[in-house]
This record gives sequence, C-alpha cells and structure tokens, in this order.
Amino acid sequence: MLPRLSHEGTTNDSEDEEEPERPLSEFYPYIRCALCSYFLIDATTIIECLHTFCKSCIVKHFFYNNRCPTCSTVVHQTQPTYNIRPDRQLQDIVYKMVPFLEESERKQMCQFYKERGLDVPNTGPVVIKRQKKENIPPSVFTIPPELDVSLLLEFVGAEEGIANYKPLERRYVRVSGEATVRHVEIFIRRMMELSSACQVDVVCGDHLLDHFQSLKDIQSFVGEEALQDGLLVLHFGLVLPSQP
Repeated sequence: MLPRLSHEGTTNDSEDEEEPERPLSEFYPYIRCALCSYFLIDATTIIECLHTFCKSCIVKHFFYNNRCPTCSTVVHQTQPTYNIRPDRQLQDIVYKMVPFLEESERKQMCQFYKERGLDVPNTGPVVIKRQKKENIPPSVFTIPPELDVSLLLEFVGAEEGIANYKPLERRYVRVSGEATVRHVEIFIRRMMELSSACQVDVVCGDHLLDHFQSLKDIQSFVGEEALQDGLLVLHFGLVLPSQP
C-alpha cells in the first residue's frame, strides 16, 4: 500500500491509520441477483452483455423471455441458454464477502436430497476449483443437427366463448424440419392447457396450414415471406369447431 499524505504534504506511515471498512450494502449491485434480490448462487453471466444472475433464476427467466432482464439485449433468438456461462471467479468473490453463504448453501443442498430420500452427492466445497483454460469446453450446450428450424409462434387471439387457457410462455422453439403442423398444434395445446373442444388454426403468411404439412415444406413453399430474422413465423388463433 502506498503511504498516505498528511495535510502538510509529508508522508505519514502511522500504523494507526487503516483503510476504512465499507458496509457490505455498498457492494450489493455487484454481488446480488437482480431477479431474486439475493446474493448470487452459481453465478452465471450472459456473454452478450456480461450481466450476471443466479443460474436457476436466469434459466427460469429464459423459459418465457429471450432478453436480458437488466438491459433487454436479445440473448439468442431461440435458445438463450446457449449464450450463458458460469462465472466461478465472481462466485468465489461472493462467498468470500458473505462468509455464511457458502455453508448455508451446502446445508440447504444436503437437506434437499435428504428430504427426498436421495444420497447426498459428494461434491466437496461449493466453490469449484477453476480448471486450466484449455480443459474448459467452449460450450456446455450443443444444438443437435436435426433441429434445423427455428420457430416464432405468435398468438393472434381467441374466438369469443373460449376462455381458461394459459398464455404461451415459450414463443421461440427449435425443432426438426420434418415436424408437421400437427406437432406444433400438440405443443401449443400442452403449453396453453387447451380443452379438446378448442381448435387451433395455424397460419403462415396468408396461408392457412394443414396438419400434415411439414415445417420444411412450409418454409420452402412460402419463401422469404415466412421468415423474420431467420425465424419461421407461425401465427395461430383459437377457434370453436364449426357446427355440422
């Protein structure tokens, strides 16, 4: 540490003068998660904008939104979890600044497994030793080659008389081009918990799609009109079946 200067401009090496302690609250913006407002656990950083959150918090957020919760940057059009990385250095810092946190997290993990009758994994300390750079894989996630179509599902509304359905939280989906409109309808029904009496109409551009049409054929048939930033855009609405 450099010696401090007194008011007269001379050096003062007194042992009595120490760096003033700062309250932990001053560092909250850097060591707490913006989603849960608690200290970072399993700190995970978005590589697009470098904002950091708890891993569980940001993964849950990406179930229904593909933007950073802090700056609204698009993380990835269809699979935002591809663009996040563990930040072990920051997690080490958090554990050092909040002494009780690491032990508390370890106890909660043990309790979680014991309550479910499971063996507690022998993971050692919560803080994982950093590996050499060359041993770290470039990405934990890989996209299977058969998932070659990225979908954007846009809900246009429901016919009067249809109620009690959930909003579609996962609008961005990556699927095989061999999947059909019927597969898309099944996905929508499950996600929105639709009743069997409700009919799902799927439209691409100006074309009402049939259940047997594959996504690859639709993309080829409709052409550039069907795409938005590389995504195949399908609009869907909920209607009541026509009466005979």
